[in-house]
Amino acid sequence: MREVVRRYVDPLDAVWLRAAADVGLRVERASDAFASTDGHGLLVLGTPETLDADDCLAQMIFHELCHALVQGPESFAWVDWGLDNETDRDVVREHACLRAQAALLDPLDLRVALGPTTDFRVYYDALPANPLDGDDASVALAKEALARVDTPPWAPHLRRALDATARIVAAVREAGGDALDGELPPLWAR
Repeated sequence: MREVVRRYVDPLDAVWLRAAADVGLRVERASDAFASTDGHGLLVLGTPETLDADDCLAQMIFHELCHALVQGPESFAWVDWGLDNETDRDVVREHACLRAQAALLDPLDLRVALGPTTDFRVYYDALPANPLDGDDASVALAKEALARVDTPPWAPHLRRALDATARIVAAVREAGGDALDGELPPLWAR
């Protein structure tokens, strides 16, 4: 009988799990959670069977890191980055997260591929070509978040993961992987 000495890890998962670890987060999967942080370095994300077809681990980790960018480095010590997702209290902060996310993804042609999940996707999809255009409070918060990208604990890990993701997605597109048959096109399809 053959001994299995290695395991398959999706390349995007590997990139983003490493990025999470490098900024100080340990990622665990659970069927009773969508996304949650404990304020002590644990990020719990839903298991694949609990997620929608357009969810992926890479995009979920990236989204959570964008929340931390908006909330600031001290938010790593707060449960769920200090956000309340049960009420509308922090909607402007969610919008800022989405604006920052789009601003980071646009130059890499990843805005669709790593777009957010949940009902806020409608807001994200309606953002202008320049996601930092506008005069609501989320724009200022997004700009503050983006000013943190090249500072610890995000730097250099977040940009490295984004660059690696862009190269992986480009390779898949070049190999024809964006034209796979199926009920829905892949995330990286144009």
